[in-house]
Amino acid sequence: MFITDTHCHLYLSEFDEDRSAVIERAETEGVNKFYLPAIDSHVTSRMLEMEEKFPGKCFAMMGLHPCSVGNNYEEELRHVETWLSKRKFAAIGEIGLDFYWDKSFREQQLIAFRRQVNLAIDYHLPVVLHSRESIQECIDVIAETRGDSLKGIFHCFGSKIEHAKQIMDLGFYFGIGGVITYKNSGLASVVKDIPLQNIVIETDAPYLSPIPFRGKRNESSYLKYIVEKIASIKNVSVEEVAEITSSNAQKIFVH
Repeated sequence: MFITDTHCHLYLSEFDEDRSAVIERAETEGVNKFYLPAIDSHVTSRMLEMEEKFPGKCFAMMGLHPCSVGNNYEEELRHVETWLSKRKFAAIGEIGLDFYWDKSFREQQLIAFRRQVNLAIDYHLPVVLHSRESIQECIDVIAETRGDSLKGIFHCFGSKIEHAKQIMDLGFYFGIGGVITYKNSGLASVVKDIPLQNIVIETDAPYLSPIPFRGKRNESSYLKYIVEKIASIKNVSVEEVAEITSSNAQKIFVH
């Protein structure tokens, strides 16, 4: 059984003491691919170093996270554009909108988001979307700009079925992570109505650990708890969940 972690920040300092062991534990649990979303220019070198250290296993994305959009966002976007002109990336991400923490750069977030969606179209790359307290706005931007070719993932999906239907109409996928295991999240009832063919799985490590590790550092080996939960919701085998979600990831990302 092979599983793909479509969203994990394994290059962050939380893994500096045991990064290789984290990869080994994940491989023991069947996780064979790790997709690394960008945040901003400060993490690029660490992300690319990890890709070099684990070739064929770790795949870097490029992009500007909405929480990193500030007064220097034009400079950060130039960094994204420069790297996209140099080499191929698996996706543009994670990009999007975050109106939870700080709304003072709301307009700049929208500008940066639209610019990066257009870059994805220009470079024929998928997008990985962050949409905290902003899912309808993110859906609207994708609907406005996507054309016929754009594809991608709504990372850390945790919204209601009405949004899920809009996302499926766009032909996008749902990144399902540890929140699916939280008793009061309500996500299980929504995922029940989303076809497996529209789902990929993720950890968002080191964040959002599944039960029974909630509140502790997340890592890719914990994907099995997400797979098991989805299998239980769908009344199918864990092997089927792993196979279909990994196949979906293969269809989305550029290699």
